[in-house]
Amino acid sequence: MRLAELSRRSGVTVPTIKYYLREGLLPPGELSSPNHASYTEHHLRRLRLVRALIELAHVPVASVKVVLEAFDSETMSLHERIGAVHRAVTPHREVTAGDEARVPPTEQVRELIERRGWAVEPDAPAIATLVETITALRALGQDHLADHLDAYAQAVEQFAALELAAVTTHTDPDQIAESVVIGTVLGERLIAALRLLAHESMSARLLGPASGR
Repeated sequence: MRLAELSRRSGVTVPTIKYYLREGLLPPGELSSPNHASYTEHHLRRLRLVRALIELAHVPVASVKVVLEAFDSETMSLHERIGAVHRAVTPHREVTAGDEARVPPTEQVRELIERRGWAVEPDAPAIATLVETITALRALGQDHLADHLDAYAQAVEQFAALELAAVTTHTDPDQIAESVVIGTVLGERLIAALRLLAHESMSARLLGPASGR
């Protein structure tokens, strides 16, 4: 396909595609003449992945290059390549609480991972996020929520199993990576929205509306 068709099918403007080409995020097309290049379905899939990383997950261009290098690697396993995407789209949070306040939550998270048999690298960004969240809950006197960690873990294991099964139905690495990005970013919004709806419904049943709405 020509550049204009690639733009139409991907929804990415021609100037943006040219920028991705200059930055090495998109491989060059095959020259059919000195001033014209043709592009393939591979370019379309790669372009959709780059767009998802930059526009949806807000991953910096430099980090996008790292993700693409990982997915083009012939030595990394699929698990390692998916991990590279996860780390790119997961916020790296700064530690804000004092060491003393973080000790019990850190131990709680370590025990949870061990108890559930999760194969998680110790530098996974989500560990710091979870520790900081539990620390904040306890500081705000919401210990009862932090104490339900196992119940939350059991529920999200089911989500993770469904999402991973859906992702691995694809055979093309770029499609897999794109699904991981979209599933991680929009999946969180999906779960959050469903959770709020469930809260409203259960509150109505258990507490009953005071009046009107």
